[in-house]
Order: sequence, then C-alpha cells, then structure tokens
Amino acid sequence: MNLLQTIDLTKIYRTDTVETSALGGVSIAIREGEFVAIMGPSGCGKSTLLNLLGLLDSPSGGQLIVNGEDVTNYNERRRADVRKNTIGFVFQSFNLIDELTVAENIELPLIYTGTGKSERKQQVDKAMEQMGIGHRAKHFPQQLSGGQQQRVAIARAVVNSPKLILADEPTGNLDSAMGEDVMNLLTELNKAGTTIIIVTHSLRDAGYAQRTIKLLDGKVVDASVPASTLL
Repeated sequence: MNLLQTIDLTKIYRTDTVETSALGGVSIAIREGEFVAIMGPSGCGKSTLLNLLGLLDSPSGGQLIVNGEDVTNYNERRRADVRKNTIGFVFQSFNLIDELTVAENIELPLIYTGTGKSERKQQVDKAMEQMGIGHRAKHFPQQLSGGQQQRVAIARAVVNSPKLILADEPTGNLDSAMGEDVMNLLTELNKAGTTIIIVTHSLRDAGYAQRTIKLLDGKVVDASVPASTLL
C-alpha cells in the first residue's frame, strides 16, 4: 500500500519579475515501510519536494496523496493535523530549542497533539531510552555533541509514533562516525515499521535505503534505483 503518492506535482516560486520552477511534474509513490533516499545535485528540488511531502508547503499544481487521502488543497490547519498525526521531521541543523532541556524538546510534539502529562512523560522516557539519551534528559542542547543533538532530534521525531519520518541531510553536520550512528538509528526505526525518506548528497547514506529517487532540474529522472548499485 502506498503511504505517499504525488501526481504531476509542481512548485513555482514567483516574484514581481522572476518565475522559477522548482519542481516540474513529479510523480512518485512511496510504499508503507520503505526506506527511500532522494538524491540529485544542489538546486534540483530535493528539499522542495521533501517540504511538499511533509505538508510544510503547498504545491502550485498536481496532487499529493497521504495515507490514501488527497491533501493537495488542505488549508494550513488541516495540513497541520496530518503532520501531527502522521509525520516526524529530522533536519540537518537539528532545530532544537536552546532554552529547553532534552526531555522538553522531545516532549513538544506531544504537547501540540494534546497528550496528557503522565502519558507525555511515558512516551518521552521511551523515546529517550530508544535513542540512548536517557542520561541526558536534563541537559540543554548546547551541552551535547552534534551526534547527541541529532539523537534528540530523532527522538522528538518518533515520540508520537509517526508512520513516516522525513529527514533532510540528517548527517550533514556530523562527522563520519556520528553520521553512521544516525543512519543506523534510522535503519532500526525502518526495520520496526516506520517509513523513512531522506534527502542526501551522500552515496554512503543513500546506501542504507532500499531505493533511490534521482532528481535533476526539478524532475524525476529515475525512481527505481536500488540503493546498493550506487555504492
């Protein structure tokens, strides 16, 4: 079953004098439980596509179907509801809040979904244990290494048990050892049933995926590349 599907998805950015096509008719399907890498040169539309798949932005044309539901024309409130209940995000820059502790950062998605206090604590503790950061619960982001911060970001992404995790260059700010650690964590989450989509420039990171979608100039040039053939 497809968890995500796009049909002729387009994204055009306009100013008073310039019109730029970031995506030009992208049609892809992501099955439940897949681990997919999106690759291509800088400026080819990878992050734009990820933002559309995550309902962080609206397409200019085409269709986006999430979990069997056409969400293309949803307003921001309805898109937010889908995000909260279906999608977790992991970013290259971690996007942690410096003023909050590790536990408080991880707890944020549960607050947004209205989860009760006692249940929030249970789910946060479970996510921290899963990511091996329980001993850092009361630390602040600036007291952590880059790899530890990304573990916190992944814990925040999985705390409400989303069906899908979208990761934009998740190892981009990490050294090779820490990057490998993060990719192994994403692989374990995928083995447990979570669908994973990563945007990456790294052939090594793409090698963890089952399939690679290659973009060029805002278009899909191949959506069926076995990741193993890239290495």
